[in-house]
Amino acid sequence: MDRAALLGLSRLCALWAAVFALFPCGAQGNWMWLGIASFGVPEKLGCANLPLNSRQKELCKRKPYLLPSIREGARLGIQECRSQFRHERWNCLVAAAAPPGTSPLFGYELSSGTKETAFIYAVMAAGLVHSVTRSCSAGNMTECSCDATLQNGGSASEGWHWGGCSDDVQYGMWFSRRFLDFPIRNTTAKESKVLLAMNLHNNEAGRQAVAKLMSLDCRCHGVSGSCAVKTCWKTMSSFEKIGHLLKDKYENSVQISDKIKRKMHRREKDQRKIPIRKDDLLYVNKSPNYCVEDKKLGIPGTQGRECNRTSEGADGCNLLCCGRGYNTHVVRHVERCECKFIWCCYVRCRRCESMTDVHTCK
Repeated sequence: MDRAALLGLSRLCALWAAVFALFPCGAQGNWMWLGIASFGVPEKLGCANLPLNSRQKELCKRKPYLLPSIREGARLGIQECRSQFRHERWNCLVAAAAPPGTSPLFGYELSSGTKETAFIYAVMAAGLVHSVTRSCSAGNMTECSCDATLQNGGSASEGWHWGGCSDDVQYGMWFSRRFLDFPIRNTTAKESKVLLAMNLHNNEAGRQAVAKLMSLDCRCHGVSGSCAVKTCWKTMSSFEKIGHLLKDKYENSVQISDKIKRKMHRREKDQRKIPIRKDDLLYVNKSPNYCVEDKKLGIPGTQGRECNRTSEGADGCNLLCCGRGYNTHVVRHVERCECKFIWCCYVRCRRCESMTDVHTCK
């Protein structure tokens, strides 16, 4: 690496160190900032200078080789959150769109106790499981690799056996719990205790989503591809598929009481006998409508958002614009088209123009 590149990296690291210094390291969710850090910056800064609480820093120091996986897990969670909600009133906006360090990564939603809070914690915990497990299977770490419990088994009568490299999702889940989950007994405030219990549950719901969508992959062996014998292994689903499952859980999330005794229970008294499942997403407070800008809460509103005039869904102008109507303007696109290779040796293209109607919320 040349001198200019090294100087640029050192300046970038100094900027991120200044950004991280603006946040108290004990605050929940600060590790999520790693998801928008530039490649290599967390490793350059080292565990002691990252926005982690004391327990996370200690774990990071003991396992520094996991730092790239932690950063990748945060990136996966942020990316999938933005993808799943890109057409909704709340579009999982992160502080990357604002000057660095001016607000928590997910702003108001990270501590609001709403359905959005539930999804954020679940998808970030799932991202960490997915990333760490992938690193294990890729052989990037010495203390984990493939799932050893599935070796040398199978069913001879059905003509298959375990082989290949099954993803060791149990190690990923173990590390996610160690890194993200903190004892409720350390919290004194009643409201904080409820929110912490909710966040811990949603962390686990995210991890359960990864485990639930594990799939079985097999490869055939035999003369002329007869598939007389199959070698099979377990693999994680794509993170996009996990995101879709968590979005469905978000749509069917359970509101719980803001009072906690021995365990959490549903808010509605007539539903309290219905057990809460460990893969349910839980929330305490109802969400705002996200229609109108609220600077105090950091809600940008939907004014100026692009909408689909013909859609009846969440991205439709009627729902996204909250009944305020929309503006239409014409956008002119210019691109190269009908390109042909001319001997010898260049490409000749026509210049094509098209006009598109774009609708934005009033």
